[in-house]
Amino acid sequence: MENNITAAQPEYIVEVDNVTVRYNKATEKIDNLKEYFVKLVKGQLMFQEFLGLQDVTLKIKKGEAWAIIGTNGSGKSTLLKVISKILKPYKGTVNVNGTVASLIELGAGIDQRLTARENIYMNGCLLGYSKKFIEERFDEIVEFSELEDFLDSPVKNFSSGMKSRLGFSVATMVKPDVLIVDEVLSVGDVLFRKKCMNKMNEMLNGGTTLLFVSHNMKTVRSMCDKAIWLNRGKVVMQGDIDEVCTQYESTIEERKAKEKAEKAKKEKELKKAAEQIASAKKNK
Repeated sequence: MENNITAAQPEYIVEVDNVTVRYNKATEKIDNLKEYFVKLVKGQLMFQEFLGLQDVTLKIKKGEAWAIIGTNGSGKSTLLKVISKILKPYKGTVNVNGTVASLIELGAGIDQRLTARENIYMNGCLLGYSKKFIEERFDEIVEFSELEDFLDSPVKNFSSGMKSRLGFSVATMVKPDVLIVDEVLSVGDVLFRKKCMNKMNEMLNGGTTLLFVSHNMKTVRSMCDKAIWLNRGKVVMQGDIDEVCTQYESTIEERKAKEKAEKAKKEKELKKAAEQIASAKKNK
């Protein structure tokens, strides 16, 4: 009897298991390269350990859309860089079962000295595409980016919105297994952002997995079905998008209200102190 055995598909396309990322933060200011190397050779460089992520575990199935939320400095971009293999974990493991296209930092992977045309070819090659493959899709990339009139202009002269257009158009020229987008769509015009959202929805419908970072909760809720909330490198909550976002928004509102109350109290105390000083001067 013929034995028809197919390889089992992995349950998760992205597996982050107890990942910790450690940075060394300088504790003193060094003004020049010479001083840095002298201290380095003498072993006099002083660093303070800073954990960008602490024991983070995240398991994502194929075709899911995950939002990564949290305030600035919470570890969102660090997590995406670990998944993209830009950063190596200090502890824990990361496994991605498929191709990844990342839009993590505005201008990342773009050579400012080259033209838009040259950057399309260079980025395509870095993503593993052949010159012939890029040529076949070149017109499609340019049309989507809407940069036809600037193809032979150096990217250093581009606005942040134009760089975002170029990066997104190249990254999505084919359907990756995992698409990572981190805030780069917050720049540029509204119409192009809508165009990018439609493109991401199209890719999701085709089976692409999305990891999305944005401070816009309305956009996050419309794009994603699950979320992970980070605070100071630690997981606060993860699961259903509405449950996580509702809890996150509630916490942020409570924090804002507390800060507002503390500010009002301090202003009241300063006003009272000023009145006492004025009264004392008047009574002299």
